[in-house]
Amino acid sequence: MFSIFTKKSSSALAEAKNMFEATDKMSKQDQKNIERLFARLFSTEDGRNVLAYLHYSVFQRAFGSNVTDEQLRFSEGQRAMIANISRLIERGRQG
Repeated sequence: MFSIFTKKSSSALAEAKNMFEATDKMSKQDQKNIERLFARLFSTEDGRNVLAYLHYSVFQRAFGSNVTDEQLRFSEGQRAMIANISRLIERGRQG
């Protein structure tokens, strides 16, 4: 279905780079299909519960004053991923 994500690569870094570049090359139709898939997946009771758990575990976390830069960056990456998932769901619901 999404052939741009099925390329073989020799390393995890190369694979991650290919995936990042592939999303920039995704057709509008593929993007709409992905959005609909996210909306459908997270419209089930189980999907809503999983999303609620992810929101809680990522957005309700507080760090103390001794938090490291690495911990903050990791946490921000998690938040960005959940925010991206939420945007994809909303776009998929809007059609």
